[in-house]
Amino acid sequence: LQECKVQNSSREYCKIFAAEARAVPDFGAVPEIIPLYLIYRPANNIPYATMEEDLGGPCEQYCVTDRDGSLVARGTSEIVLKCCTFQHWVYQWTNGNILVTDMEGVGWKLTNVRIATNLKGYQGLKESCFPSLLEQFPAAHRCNRYCSILGLKTLEPAKPKGSKSPCMGRKSAQSSPQLQKKM
Repeated sequence: LQECKVQNSSREYCKIFAAEARAVPDFGAVPEIIPLYLIYRPANNIPYATMEEDLGGPCEQYCVTDRDGSLVARGTSEIVLKCCTFQHWVYQWTNGNILVTDMEGVGWKLTNVRIATNLKGYQGLKESCFPSLLEQFPAAHRCNRYCSILGLKTLEPAKPKGSKSPCMGRKSAQSSPQLQKKM
């Protein structure tokens, strides 16, 4: 149940990130977090299981939490850099309250995500809450060209508050990516 909550909550952030990234010229392809489903099998010894799309190949690690508890980007490929930008975006979107910490997948499809949060009981999450990663992230993150393309600000220690979009200086719903495309 926790895995589903973590992955599917992260997926929702990724959808918003994708909408904003698509509205910016030159950003290109965007990672997608695939849904993780919880299935109930009442006649089975283990009544609950998770199910997700077959990614068709071995998973590659893009961003992981190392044994010492630090965040590590595995390489400098476009997908790794965009995963790092997504981490920056979520951190900024939530004013430093949530961070997607682990991402792996095949191509642009991501799975096995984890989060760190300092929000007690956020979305019922208990097991994936590593607030120390939130404190480390501003110093550990190295902005890349995709952070610049989205106009993300250089990170500073967060002051937990409400959420707002870090992209394009949005101040109201009137400047949403969907409306900008129509204009």
